[in-house]
Order: sequence, then structure tokens, then C-alpha cells
Amino acid sequence: MMKWAVGVASVPFRRASFATLEETARERGLGFDRTELERIRAYFRREGRDPTDVELAGLAQSWSEHCSYKSSRPFLRRAFGSLHPRSRVLGTGDAGVMPFEPGYAYALRIESHNHPSAVEPYGGAATGIGGILRDVLAVGAKPIALADPLFFGPLDLPRDRVPPGVKSPRYLAEGVVAGIRDYGNRVGVPTVSGGVYFDPSYVVNPLVNVGCVGFLPRSRFLPNRARRAGDRLVLVGGLTGRDGIGGVAFASKELTDRSETESRGAVQLGNPIMKEPLIHACLEAFDRGWVQGLKDLGGGGLATASGELVNAGGFGSRIDLARVPLRESGLRPWEVWISESQERMILDVRPRDLDPLLDIFRRHDVPATAVGEVTKGPFETLEWNGAPAAHLRVAFRVDPPTRDRPHTLLRRAYSEAPVVPTDDLGGLVRDLVLAPDSLSREGVLRVYDHEVQGRTVIKPLQGRPVSPSHGDATVLQPRPEGVRGLAITTAAHPWACREDPVEGARMVVEEAARNLYAVGARPDAFTNCLNFGNPEDPKVLGDFDGVTRGLASAARALGFVVPSGNVSFYNGGLGAEIPPTPALLATGILDRIDHAVTTDLKSVGAVLYLVGASRPELGGSLWARRAGRTDLRIPPTDPPALRHAGERLLAAGRQGLLRSAHDVSDGGLAVALCEMAFGGGLGFSVDLRATGLTDTGVALVAEGGSRFVVEVEAGNARRFERALGPTPHAPLGEVTEQEGTFRWAGRSLATVPLESLYPRWRSGLGLP
Repeated sequence: MMKWAVGVASVPFRRASFATLEETARERGLGFDRTELERIRAYFRREGRDPTDVELAGLAQSWSEHCSYKSSRPFLRRAFGSLHPRSRVLGTGDAGVMPFEPGYAYALRIESHNHPSAVEPYGGAATGIGGILRDVLAVGAKPIALADPLFFGPLDLPRDRVPPGVKSPRYLAEGVVAGIRDYGNRVGVPTVSGGVYFDPSYVVNPLVNVGCVGFLPRSRFLPNRARRAGDRLVLVGGLTGRDGIGGVAFASKELTDRSETESRGAVQLGNPIMKEPLIHACLEAFDRGWVQGLKDLGGGGLATASGELVNAGGFGSRIDLARVPLRESGLRPWEVWISESQERMILDVRPRDLDPLLDIFRRHDVPATAVGEVTKGPFETLEWNGAPAAHLRVAFRVDPPTRDRPHTLLRRAYSEAPVVPTDDLGGLVRDLVLAPDSLSREGVLRVYDHEVQGRTVIKPLQGRPVSPSHGDATVLQPRPEGVRGLAITTAAHPWACREDPVEGARMVVEEAARNLYAVGARPDAFTNCLNFGNPEDPKVLGDFDGVTRGLASAARALGFVVPSGNVSFYNGGLGAEIPPTPALLATGILDRIDHAVTTDLKSVGAVLYLVGASRPELGGSLWARRAGRTDLRIPPTDPPALRHAGERLLAAGRQGLLRSAHDVSDGGLAVALCEMAFGGGLGFSVDLRATGLTDTGVALVAEGGSRFVVEVEAGNARRFERALGPTPHAPLGEVTEQEGTFRWAGRSLATVPLESLYPRWRSGLGLP
């Protein structure tokens, strides 16, 4: 019988009844179900002993839904297995790595920090930013841009309609924005893209998705695996405390009215002042060639990171938990093992490089300690003050089997196409433009630094300094001496995905592609954060299956590869559940940054073209949401047609024919045209009959068809039409000095006073 270290407890397991095991799992917050308890018991029966509390704590982290993807892996492999071809993807570890130009690459990743942000919005969002920065750093890349798709309940929701134990949407939104602001700005990485979405479905469980893009010389690319037995395992960065203990278990269950008090300790504490020197020290060590592989310490802490690092290389490990630098005294061994304290990385370092590497971190005033070594395996052996604390087959702990859960994709019933009232089209335009989902996000964008590092060529706000409007994508110049641009955008459409998960997911991919084409970039890659409810519900998992299939099919058709992603289940509670919410961070390549196009109108008399075929379906549209219609068919997608149209637009852009371009999305032509006019301080006069639709109201508000509004100088109209070739297009109208006029066959339908509407649109959101 092995004698365990002082402070390490042996937990009765081999001979315990299932009732006792389930009670043990509940008391310790392990999250195991009966199938998993049986597998663990069988393992330790073979070993002829009971597990230690350290071993059980590590197993609970690695087997959680958050870390193991045990419910989602079969769907992800089936959908995305062919979407990271070696010819186009350099790496698929903590972040995807894509070639950019000879000798250089970029990295991208998006993930969620939903549950922590629901309990402590400032800290939850801040540590979400910290974690996504580490994911990109963990492949050898310097973080150069952040993105943040955010989903909240209505900001004006009355307090008496907020469930007990739940924070108000406005409090959550203000705290989240402040957390992203303070962390991103202090660490010196620009926040250049994102979105703020509102729906009653997110009252109980807001979604805080955070993405990051990094840049690196290809020679610096590092794998997330150990390289050889005998290498040292070096823990660098912040000190270890009790914050974040059980964070992945917390993220793998639904919220309750007691989450605020019971799970606050699962929320980590961020420290951006530590993160910046940690990044610099790591990059210097990478460039010296002194790091062989690495992982960031995120969900599950040292347990998950060290286990995944050595298991990926086919090794084991020996770690002395007593060598881990602590922020406070009195931590028990199992707490040290699974703490999710922030700003930490674990590095695989050759023995000969250990001392010079430690010198680098000492010079940057960043703690760095050799806590163990890579072994031949297959075991991980943990010690505490020289005595054993755990001895497990590392593959058993970090690679649990997938769960074959039932899933059912429901057939939705749809109503007949609705009638859009046309008695007050001007009022309809104002309603759509001033809807919370349309209002300017300038107040949020202004608190984020999107200029730091000096790479942002096309900004998230575009147009005149006195009247900025929304852009479709931002453009970075990763190398100051280079001319190639990297476009970054985000996309989400939970309302379409709720109506039809497969087609809705395709719409999300089309939205990302349109945003990139509109700015002059060819779609290259996207990373996805898949936010869903409880995977134990067959309907939820059926929606997940549909969404993954939709994303993958559209990606193939549009030329996207998918080198990384994240799954977040159990988003819900108190009887509420979110709609299927895939959020994308997408990138595109511009051969020359001077080919970039913005959304703001440029010159009076220029011709406005509508590019793409219009569709009359209104399901999931902003109009349908405002009208309370959740029973309408969403417009069908056509990714190959969009790709053809996008390539034609890129060709026109290379000829210098595009003055401005904007995709038609939320709010249809009503919102797209007003946003273009706002940015340029100009007006427009358009004829809705150019859409090819027969209903005036539908022509104004429809969002289907993957369309663009493009501004072309009158003298270049013929050249532009030749450049588009067979792509569906039609002259829509012209740019005017002021006001927005909508016509039908020459007859005026409505005139919108843009000058007086703009201030209400610009300041109406009231965030932060």
C-alpha cells in the first residue's frame, strides 16, 4: 500500500456503492455521472488501490465537458475534419496557425467565458481576454488584435422581470465592457472587432466570447506538445492561489439562482500588469530557441495543461507540486494541482537551456520555476514535499472517451410569408435604425484602444471623424514594411440559427464572408465559438449537429478553412436556454492594403448598385424580431453564388472602381443605406424596385440573398458592370447631399431626415 504525502487524502472508491460514489462526487464538486464513476472505479480496482483527492481533482477537470469535449467531439470530427488541410494550415493546437506570406504566419482563436461573466462580469470578461491571449502566445505568436462578440438580455429590462439570483443585463453589459477595456488596453493589444447583441434569451446566461489574432515568423511556430523525455517543465507567470478552483466544473453545468454565492470562487482573477512582461519574456525565449513546446494554464490549471502537453508527445511527467510558487499559504496539494490562477504558462525546456531561460524571466520580473520533468511515460507522478501525491496513466486522465448522446434535429413549422405594413415606411426605417441591434456601438468601441501597436489600417469605425459609422471589417498591416493586409471580422446570427440550425449556420458564414469581401479581402479562415444549452437534451444536441454541418458546408463552398474553435455547453438555467449561437472570428487576405474599401459614402452623384439576388423570406430578420415573429422561414443561402460575386467585387476593387461597399444584413436595405450615409455625412435616393422583389415593405427590410450595396463613380459605371459580368446586379440609385429617399418605380415612398436621425442612432445605446 502506497504511503501518500501529508495533506493528501485517499478517497474510498473501490468498494463503495454507487450511491456513496455519487454523494462523494457531489460533495467534492467533481461532476462525474454514473458511467464515469464506474470507469474510474474499474481503473482503481485494476490498480488495487483507492484514488487520492489529487487524482480525483485532476480527473474531474480533464473529464469535464469544458475540457474534454466529450459530447461534441464526434460532431466536430465529422463536420470539420477536412477543413484544416496541411496545404493551408500550419498548426491546429491552442490556436490555429495560417500562412500569411513567405516566412510569416498568423494565429487565430476564439473561446467563451460565459459562466464567469454571469457571476462576476468585470473579472469574468477580463480573464477571458487573458486566456485568449495565452492561447495565441502558446503557438509562438505575438497577439496583435482582439475581438469580442457579446450577447446580453435587453438593457432596458425592468428589474422585476430579472429572475432571482440573476444580475440585470445593463449591469452585466457595463461590467463586461469595462473588463475587456481595462485588460486589453493595459496589456497593449488592440480590440478591433466584435459585436453586441440583445435578446431575452440571454438574460440568465450572457455570452462573452473573446477572440485573438497573433502574428509570428514561421520559424517561431511552436507545438503544444512535449518534445523529449528528460526535458524540464517550467511554470512561468503569475503565482498560484485559490481563485478559479473548479472553474471548468462550474462551466460544465447550468446556472442556478445560487451560482452567485456558490461559484464565485470559480472565477479567476486577471492581472494584465503581469501579462505584458510575460508575453515579452516568452517571445524572447521563443526567439532564442529555448522553448521546445508549451501550453497555457487555462481551464483545469496545471493539471490540464501539463497532462495535455506530455500526452500529446506520447510522454509522462514527474511534477513536485510543492515547487509551485504560491500567492498564499495553506493551499492543499489538490488545490495547487487544479487552481486556474491566471497569467501562467508551462514550458518544455531542454536541461542545457534552463538557466539562460530563467535569466530571461528574471530580467522581465516574471516568476519562473522548474517544477518537474518530462518522463518516458505512461504515468504522471505528482509529489508533495518529497512524498507521492498521485500516480496515474496520463492518457487515462486527459483523454476520456466520447459520450454517445441522443440527438434530434426538430422539424420546424413555418407560417406563410407576412405582410409588411407600408402605410408609414419612414417610420419603419426609423424603427429599424433605432432598434437596439442597429444602434451605433461607438460608445463601446471608443473605450477600447484599437490603435495600439500601430497596425490598424482600416478602423472599426469608418467615415468622417465627426460622423463615424460601422465598418464591415477592420484591416491590419501585420508588417510595417509589407503591403499585405489581414482583415478581421466577427459574425453571429442566433435568430436564424434558432429558426433553422443548418441554414442559419450557413448564413453566419456568409455574413463573415460578405464582411471580408466588402472591405476588399478574400476569405481565408475562421475560428468558431459554439454556444449551446444542455447537451444532455437531444434537441440541443440535434441543433448542435445541424449548426456544425451548416458551418462546415458553407466554409467549404466559400474557401474558408477552420483551424481552431471552441465549444461552450450548458448555457442556460432557471428554465431558460439560449438559442444556438455560433460566433465566428474570420480573417481574410488583401494582397495590398491600398485596395481596402470602407462603408461610408464618398461623393454626391455617385451611382449606388445592389449586388446579389434578393430573397423575400424574413425569418430571423430584424423586422421579424421587432414584430415578434418567430415562425417564419429564413432565406435560403447560396455560398457558391456569394463566392462568385465576392471574387467579382475583389476584381473591381483591384481596378479602383469601388468608392464604398457595405453588406446588406440586419435591417436590410433600410439600415445598410443609412449606415453608409451616416459615415459619409451624405444622403441617398434609391428605387426599391431594383431589388426584383414585388412587395415594397419586403424590399425595404429583407436581409436574404447575400447582397452588397456598392458606390461607384458615375464615370466608372460601365467598367464596373463589365467587371461584375453575370453576377446579379442593378443600379439602385445615387448618392445625394442629404436625406434618404426611398422610391418605387420613380414614385417617392418615404424621405428619412438623416441629419436629425444620426444623433439618436449614435448615442442611443447608452453603453458603456
